[in-house]
Amino acid sequence: MKKPSLLVLAAGLGSRYGSLKQIDKFGPNGETIVDYAIYDAIEAGFEKIVFVIRESIEAEFKEIFINKLADKVQIEYVFQELDVLPEGFQVPEGREKPWGTAHAVMTAAPKIQEPFAIVNADDFYGRKSLETMYNHLITLDDSKLDACLVGFVLENTLSEHGRVSRGICQTNDHSELTEIIERTHIFKKESGGAYYEEDGNSFDLTGKEMVSMNLMGFTSQVFEVMQSMFVDFLKKEGQELKSEFFIPSVLDQVRQLGVKVPVLTSEEQWFGVTYQEDKPIAKRNLNQLVDAEIYPQKLWK
Repeated sequence: MKKPSLLVLAAGLGSRYGSLKQIDKFGPNGETIVDYAIYDAIEAGFEKIVFVIRESIEAEFKEIFINKLADKVQIEYVFQELDVLPEGFQVPEGREKPWGTAHAVMTAAPKIQEPFAIVNADDFYGRKSLETMYNHLITLDDSKLDACLVGFVLENTLSEHGRVSRGICQTNDHSELTEIIERTHIFKKESGGAYYEEDGNSFDLTGKEMVSMNLMGFTSQVFEVMQSMFVDFLKKEGQELKSEFFIPSVLDQVRQLGVKVPVLTSEEQWFGVTYQEDKPIAKRNLNQLVDAEIYPQKLWK
């Protein structure tokens, strides 16, 4: 059986952050946030890392990641570009925004023929989260469609500095996913809890909801499902300049196809960077983990 691989989504534009946060320096020796996810993944047992990047950052990507990781883990990378579309579709004039996280995952299909986990390059998930994911993935039969999710508590994933996007999850008594809805405008309340905005209306959230941070696992059979879904998406929303094909919608479709999707909970403290104001907090958190000797002072030796 092939060991699971880790798919790193690192092609985002970072428009709210103002620069390429996926290659920004956060650790005491200039480590990126995703360096820590990769370190944790290797510790958990992953032996292959696949990056989704944009061609325009290939040189920086190679300089930052390839040399230091080449002797530690198998590294592959693919490009997410606007014109990577099914036959018969074209990029609408004026479109600049990437097609979304599910499209990013689809671009990696040629490099993945085994169960795989997904992480965002700008999110810190914690070692136990990666271990939990790996230990579940090694139980999956890659010849069959299957999936899982590591969920986090919403209030532990909010930014003090503006809106965030989260997949709000509902589960049954067996901790299996019954619904996941991507909310792209979630805000933290000063009084506690949160709310999301949609079509000009505001809806309250308790803050205790289980949410997806895109730490999902799939067998490689999901790529066929994605291809069909993406064609439908393009037919319906392909001419909209800011429409996105999100990975939570794929997970929900897998569920609707009859797959029981376990939601594996993580007790780890998530953190990430959406805005420049989040950077000092992320740096402080990483330094505290280094001081506690959870990570070495110099991550890669």
